[in-house]
Amino acid sequence: MASFEKILVVQAGTIGEFVLSLAAMRRIRAAHPRARITLLTIPAFEALAKTSPYFNDVDTNGAPGNPGEWLALRKSIKAAKYARVYDLQGNAASASLFNMLRPFPPPWSGPVAGAKFRHRNPNRERMHILERQAEQLQVAGIWPDAPTAPGDAPSPDLSWIIRRAPEQRPTPGAQAPRPFVLLVPGGNEKAPEKRWPIEKFSELAGRLFNAGYDIVIIGGPQESALARTIQKTVGRARDLTGRTDFAQIALLGARSVLAVGNDTGPLHLIAAAGAPTVALFSANSDASVSGPRGHVAVLHAPSLADMSVDTVANASFSLLPR
Repeated sequence: MASFEKILVVQAGTIGEFVLSLAAMRRIRAAHPRARITLLTIPAFEALAKTSPYFNDVDTNGAPGNPGEWLALRKSIKAAKYARVYDLQGNAASASLFNMLRPFPPPWSGPVAGAKFRHRNPNRERMHILERQAEQLQVAGIWPDAPTAPGDAPSPDLSWIIRRAPEQRPTPGAQAPRPFVLLVPGGNEKAPEKRWPIEKFSELAGRLFNAGYDIVIIGGPQESALARTIQKTVGRARDLTGRTDFAQIALLGARSVLAVGNDTGPLHLIAAAGAPTVALFSANSDASVSGPRGHVAVLHAPSLADMSVDTVANASFSLLPR
């Protein structure tokens, strides 16, 4: 493909889906090293996408809210004359976008009927996102030897975030800081069944603190009450809820010795950054389809309320450096 041609990548899903899609985004850039690549996404992911080495431009109009916005998006895509579109979102919204571009859509990689490079695997929705997208790029002809067996596709690489971070310099004469553990006790407010009870997080935090580890809590600003509950057990726990962007969360993950959290987007960032991670999944989530990858222990329970602190603590201490 000629260097002057333009490519569009579509991914405006959840933060977990976006993080996992970074692996496919890396392969797309490698396959089109001199093309001008635009990401169509949402404002929440703009800063992270712009710091990545995968895109020349970021368009944050990836979630149109009314017919006028849909028509404006259609017009801009038509005007750009993209040589290829990689739909890593693969849902009803991106299918609607494809159908709006008919009768002459750009060459399209994705599951929608009519796509030039259609991913037709009938088990697509039961595949983990990493293997699903690897196979999709194989069908598109840019990853001939894509690893598509369960568990084989490579995890996202966030080394570019870590390289950009300023080097930490110890203060002369200061006591070396204690290693720290990240706790991610929040998650989707509309799905409380996907959260391990905060009282159990607090007990776990106390055990880790008494074993010599500092506690750092992350999440959205609406989750500061969860942090305060943990601080009642560990007064020195550091509350960073509402104070970190996605890049900062990844950097914390790279520097932590362990992370423990619910099935939520920030935990994907932390795991992708290399932190040993304990991920807590109830029957309402399927780690085989969307779980974090890396140095990760996934703990399942039909109801997270029934998962004991001993179970999570044993998994946590087994991942800590000895």
